[in-house]
Amino acid sequence: MNRSANMKNKEDTNSNSLEVYNLVKAFKVGNQKFEVLRGLTFNVKKGEFLSIMGPSGCGKSTLLYLLGGLDKPTKGTIILNGKDLTKMKEKDKSVMRRREIGFVFQFYNLVPNLSVEENILLPLLIDGKSPRKYKKSLNDILDTIQMTDRRRHYPSQLSGGQQQRVAIARALLFGPEIILADEPTGNLDSKSAEEIMEILHELHQSGRTIVMVTHEHEIAEQTQRIIAIRDGLVEADNKNGKR
Repeated sequence: MNRSANMKNKEDTNSNSLEVYNLVKAFKVGNQKFEVLRGLTFNVKKGEFLSIMGPSGCGKSTLLYLLGGLDKPTKGTIILNGKDLTKMKEKDKSVMRRREIGFVFQFYNLVPNLSVEENILLPLLIDGKSPRKYKKSLNDILDTIQMTDRRRHYPSQLSGGQQQRVAIARALLFGPEIILADEPTGNLDSKSAEEIMEILHELHQSGRTIVMVTHEHEIAEQTQRIIAIRDGLVEADNKNGKR
């Protein structure tokens, strides 16, 4: 391979937030082995907004958890920001998940007896950092999700859409470059879903990479690219040309 080809490959690698090679995930039930993912290969470029779609049980959420280091693949390689997740120690992966990746889940995962701002600041306590140093970041994030006036409220006092905004805010605290969202609009009415998508679009426009699992075509159509998964394999990979 000539020098120019080598340089091109290096540039291509550096332009990716995520690289997935021959990813396999299998589970054993009794004496039987089931492959949920059967050899996925794809890249996600830095600053891209990507949707992952597919029928129920096709491995969408499993894939997202593997991309974020929440689970281990049976085979294959996942490179996140140039780091091989499959070779990292659990302690290093834990630090990376807190500082480099923002997770947004369908079921919010808020602590009921903590206020909005306390829920957002929770990762700081886990990481042993002082909340006082993040006062400006907290105020900026509350402004971004339009929840400044509800910072002292508790989850029970919020609508589903508001709770999801708090979950997004918590994911943003360390300023991650990559956001992994698992059905972020799945439990919301259409108006709340639109508001959550607007926030995700703002985050994307600020330069973040977003990988979102969704079963809703109208939601996926708002992103730049859609990967369709069926039977554990990539069925289609299409650019949307949206936004």
